[in-house]
Amino acid sequence: MNLSASPLAPLGAHALLMFLLQIGVLLGTAVLLGQLARRLGMPSIVGELCAGVVLGPSLLTPLAPDFATWLLPRQPESMHLLDAAGQLGVLLLVGITGMNIDLGLVRRKGKAAVLVSAGGLVVPFAGGVAAALALPAALLVDGVDRTVFALYAGVALCVSALPVIAKTLLDMGMLHRNIGQLIVSASVVDDIAGWLLLSVVSAMATTGVHGPDVVRSVVSLAGLLAGAWFVGRPLVRRLLRWSARSGHGESLPAVCTVLIVLGAAASQALGMEAIIGAFLVGVLISSSHEADRERLAPMRIFAVTVLAPLFFATAGLRIDLTALARPEVAGAALLVLSVAVVGKFAGAYAGARAGRLGHWEGLALGAGMNSRGVIEVIIAMVGLRLGILTTEMYTIIVLVAIVTSVMAAPLLRAAVRRMPVTREERVRERVMAGRPAAESNS
Repeated sequence: MNLSASPLAPLGAHALLMFLLQIGVLLGTAVLLGQLARRLGMPSIVGELCAGVVLGPSLLTPLAPDFATWLLPRQPESMHLLDAAGQLGVLLLVGITGMNIDLGLVRRKGKAAVLVSAGGLVVPFAGGVAAALALPAALLVDGVDRTVFALYAGVALCVSALPVIAKTLLDMGMLHRNIGQLIVSASVVDDIAGWLLLSVVSAMATTGVHGPDVVRSVVSLAGLLAGAWFVGRPLVRRLLRWSARSGHGESLPAVCTVLIVLGAAASQALGMEAIIGAFLVGVLISSSHEADRERLAPMRIFAVTVLAPLFFATAGLRIDLTALARPEVAGAALLVLSVAVVGKFAGAYAGARAGRLGHWEGLALGAGMNSRGVIEVIIAMVGLRLGILTTEMYTIIVLVAIVTSVMAAPLLRAAVRRMPVTREERVRERVMAGRPAAESNS
């Protein structure tokens, strides 16, 4: 009996060469177009997605089909390598989103944040379900349960993108304003609820919509949350404390990366999306006093500037804008976009008014929370991976992410312009800028 098995052959020289070329071209194009988008006053994600659009079936394939096939062949092995690199990026990005969640801020804002978030979730969720039920069968994947697809569409349209919202407020100098703090607080609740809803819907897409399967999905989610709180929280604190004491905290980014990846593996093992576990671990890291944000900066910079643009460029490769030339696809895109924008505006505005906030505050909340950005793209990729989205519907959902992210800043600026700056906001601005909180009498 031969006990020595021959070693597994490594990636071939040509396959490695093509992978390196693909990474270099995709990332380089994403960085360039991301910077161009920022210069034009748009979120960088718009340019990063456009990198995939330019190099994919929307532009490069019709213009230079032979070159496009050589550079980005459609074989599963080639795309899987890119997907694997991008998947690590998206897990770290979601984990970093969780790390930036301030649960204390939500507690301080309390009732108003919950009411705004509830309105901003329920109304667009219901609108998304209704729109999905009205779409023609030709736009759906054959054999997919329409109920699962409708629930998925509801989740896709009810989320907000906390990273894009926070960056937009920071760039506009509005993070210190009361309305800016309230938008972030409501978006935190939106994010948490959205990820939990996605975990249930994704489990239903895998196991079916039968009663026992749904109950099993909910029980798995409850078990994951309980495990994260009672086991994960003290474990994360101990590991972060150990990392802070050993090697002057230089291992902290590596420890946090390991925790995020293992958290993602845990939720994947329970039949839920890996991003759920990554997000929960990020929240646990955020709640720990041992998490030194300054030492985590290298991890955040690499994930945001390298891995995330690569993921969005890869996501853009699957967008086919030529499909919008068909009237039924263009009509569906207009319907879904209208429901997404109006639903989030109406829900957030109704929640603001129920929380006794003013008219312009309600409009500002609707404008700020309308940005879907990063989260919508991730959810679109999840739908594609689960096999419940056609290329046309994937393109429509990513378009919603782009359009709502672009329109958020000007609408928010117009609404906030009508709201006077308070003394409390001036003090908060000075504190955020690192200046003394007390105003000078001179």
